[in-house]
Amino acid sequence: MGDISVDSADCGAVIRARLDDLALMPMGMGHSVVIRPIQPEDFNEWLPLWDGYNAFYGRSGPTALPPEITETTWRRFFDPAEPVFALVADSGGRLVGLTHYLYHRSTTRIELTCYLQDLYTDPAERGRGIGRALINGVYEQARAAGIRRVYWQTQDSNAAGRLL
Repeated sequence: MGDISVDSADCGAVIRARLDDLALMPMGMGHSVVIRPIQPEDFNEWLPLWDGYNAFYGRSGPTALPPEITETTWRRFFDPAEPVFALVADSGGRLVGLTHYLYHRSTTRIELTCYLQDLYTDPAERGRGIGRALINGVYEQARAAGIRRVYWQTQDSNAAGRLL
């Protein structure tokens, strides 16, 4: 697994990637964040982030995703037959961000492509470089899998996401 850490105390975010083990870097103000693969025991902290992500895109209350979608998405992260993956940002044992990505075939390429589908950081933690670290975590995972193309999209109205 590739792992990414980011030091936001430097000008711009300095990204350091290693393929062997997790690197833990300070994220300004004495806080540390580790970007790591999601674990089954993360569900109770992942769910509020997932709900926040969906609410941001208007999927809450009467327009919320059916529970079966959330349950199926969660199971896919741990099914080796599924090409769906998740990374989380862990700050002192508390999840503060998530990203979901998948590998797929393309009609214009022979090799697999990586689509970064979901990216979300706890609003109270924004501005610390966590979103960028999660994105770079996906890039590193794709590189480790031999995938050379990563892409993602966001709505025109998502100014912060578009800046990334």
